Amino acid sequence: VNSRIYYCLLQAAASELAARQKAMKSATDNAEELIKKYTRIANQARQAGITQEISEIVGGVNALADSNAGSE
Repeated sequence: VNSRIYYCLLQAAASELAARQKAMKSATDNAEELIKKYTRIANQARQAGITQEISEIVGGVNALADSNAGSE
């Protein structure tokens, strides 16, 4: 009888540890997905800023070229 009770206690402890491990794995997986998502968002914002700067530079060069062509 004592060994049966001990076995049940061990099973309960093992079950609790397995549930905790599963919950932690799920949390880790969710965190990794969030990292990917926000990294992608940050990269898109960075790229949009770079594209905007390039457009402004090209626009400035075109304006200078137009003003130089008009003064000749």
